[in-house]
Amino acid sequence: MTGTGTQASPDSVQSDLIGSGVEGGLVDQVKGWWHRVRAGDMGALPAIGGLVVLFVLFASLSEFFLTERNFANLLNQAATLVMLGMALVFVLLLGEIDLSAGVTGGVAMALFVVLNFRFGVPWPLALLIGFGVGFATGALIGFFVARVGIPSFVVTLGLFLGYQGLALLIIGEGGLYRLRVPELIAIQNSNLPVWAGWAMLVVILAISAGTSFWDRARRTRAGVPNRAISLVWIRLGAIALLGGIVVFVLNSNRGQSVVEVRGVPVILPIVLVILWIGTFVLDRTQFGRYIYAIGGNAEAARRAGIKVRWIKWWAFVICSLLAVLSALFSVARVGSVDATVGRDIVLSGVAAAVVGGVSLFGGKGRLVHAAVGALVIATITNGLGLLGLPAGINLMVTGGVLILAATVDAVSRLRGNGG
Repeated sequence: MTGTGTQASPDSVQSDLIGSGVEGGLVDQVKGWWHRVRAGDMGALPAIGGLVVLFVLFASLSEFFLTERNFANLLNQAATLVMLGMALVFVLLLGEIDLSAGVTGGVAMALFVVLNFRFGVPWPLALLIGFGVGFATGALIGFFVARVGIPSFVVTLGLFLGYQGLALLIIGEGGLYRLRVPELIAIQNSNLPVWAGWAMLVVILAISAGTSFWDRARRTRAGVPNRAISLVWIRLGAIALLGGIVVFVLNSNRGQSVVEVRGVPVILPIVLVILWIGTFVLDRTQFGRYIYAIGGNAEAARRAGIKVRWIKWWAFVICSLLAVLSALFSVARVGSVDATVGRDIVLSGVAAAVVGGVSLFGGKGRLVHAAVGALVIATITNGLGLLGLPAGINLMVTGGVLILAATVDAVSRLRGNGG
């Protein structure tokens, strides 16, 4: 006796499995990845492709671009923007924005240096107070956005303007303070010992392998199909190869005199630790899953019992705290604090996230995407600087890249919705 339902064919079932990307062999996984790309889910692929093109282009135009010294300099330059881009991901995933992230870090650093230099407050306590400013600012934004219902654009634009005035009051108009804390200056100006760079790579591989096999064990216990084990080994092999090249280059002598300069910049493992922690939170915790759910459909998330207000509140707090850390990186690199710290970088932070593949509409993107996008923008700035081109060209090129990335995002959403 034949039922009224239609039984799925084996081919259609296999197609669904490939499209989901959760089981099957290596070939099936590649097909699944290509299926998702064609459907518009490209992730950081355009940004990675752009980064490769930029490296090839600038290497052909400047003999200094691929030198060991410039490569280390590029990583130091990018660190501030990478951290700010990752900070903004937490609110962009919700479909919100924080235009005050840059000046929040500026006010925190202004308060820190004034407390330490003028009032003699020990630098660890002064720095903690600076991060307290970040926490309070994020909590304030979260209150107005989540509780009062004011659009985040309006709230953070008001703080963007107001905090510039607050920074002037703290520092004093035209004032500038030198950073005199060797421990903080070392963040952007010191290198790990040669052996520590290789040890860092081993730790990264161990953590990546442990996380991958832990995920597989969790999925097995939950009765959820696992991806092909070969993908794990390919991923670890790629990390080992690329990481080995990076460490080898950075461990090469890049000094210009009799004094040797070797080693991985201290800033690199710091950024990688924050990247791993943030990625773990977003990918493997309930809080992270709720952020994606709210970004996808806030009303559906609320009806499902998710405390949308609290999730938004904490997202803005995390964003502001990481923005303070980004400002600390900037101050450590420049070696001084003035009232303009963080004023001009926030739009570049948004651009970094969007260029990397984080959607402005919410619900799509990862921290690593913002990091890749920040590297793209930093590479443009670094390469054009080596070519001696004016800053106006840099802004025009960066603006064009941002528009292109936003267009890709919009088109991918239309394709994903069948438009």
